[in-house]
Amino acid sequence: MSAIAYFNGEFLAKDRISISPDDRGFLFADGVYDVALSYGGKFFRIDAHLERLADGLQALDIDGVNPAALAGVAHELLRRNDAQTDDKAIYFQVTRGVAPRSHAFPIESVEPTVYATVMPFVRKGDAAKGTSVVTAPDIRWTRCDIKSIGLTANCLANQRAHEDGATEAIFVRNGVALEGTASSFFAIFDGVVTTAPNSNYILPGITRAAILEICAGHNIECTEAPIFERDLKRADELFLAGTTTEVLPIVELDGVAVGNGRPGPVVQRLVELFRELVESECSGTPAVRTA
Repeated sequence: MSAIAYFNGEFLAKDRISISPDDRGFLFADGVYDVALSYGGKFFRIDAHLERLADGLQALDIDGVNPAALAGVAHELLRRNDAQTDDKAIYFQVTRGVAPRSHAFPIESVEPTVYATVMPFVRKGDAAKGTSVVTAPDIRWTRCDIKSIGLTANCLANQRAHEDGATEAIFVRNGVALEGTASSFFAIFDGVVTTAPNSNYILPGITRAAILEICAGHNIECTEAPIFERDLKRADELFLAGTTTEVLPIVELDGVAVGNGRPGPVVQRLVELFRELVESECSGTPAVRTA
């Protein structure tokens, strides 16, 4: 039986959905997306995800969509797919819509294409063991703060990471380590949790913001400052954070062990505190208590 997805105001069997070849998302990657995670039917900060989606739509000047209304769509997708007790991700995508191919925006008003679907949630690594990453030159455009569906550079870097036996690639621009292809990046120097400040060069991560909140609330020193590639080898600990990554220690960078090659004490504490935060906001589901 085909999964049920949402498409332009309707809930349909996913295999019945057809995208026009003239959709600007297909032709130009002219659109934005977001992903929210449901722990046993309870979403973690879905409002923040949809606010970020709204920011992206505004940045791309795409009108005609009320992102806040997609929260109801997400809950209905869980219900229709009998996924209210499992951990699931909901993928949202909005494109400018269908119009004759032209780089300039359509002269006539067109309806945006709105799509949402349920995806399985598979953790990207074991927080108890940690993971390995590689660095990669940042060849993306300079509006990385927009969660654009144009992800070619991210895909190329992530593929290289997988070919090297790593989980993720960390983008480096002008000597500064910024973020992963699908995650935020943190370093810990002398006990201080450090991450790149929000700018047009990184995505304003929802989990990233949660980590900063956790640090502020538990007397864990943290700062938003550039992380220079030259300093990565002296970092005590490194870790990734993201919606589907959660909090994941990095134990190897470019083939070299980070610290003693095992998850360090600060990131282990953050893993536990993040789980507690998810449990408190999502009514304590068993899934967040196992790595």
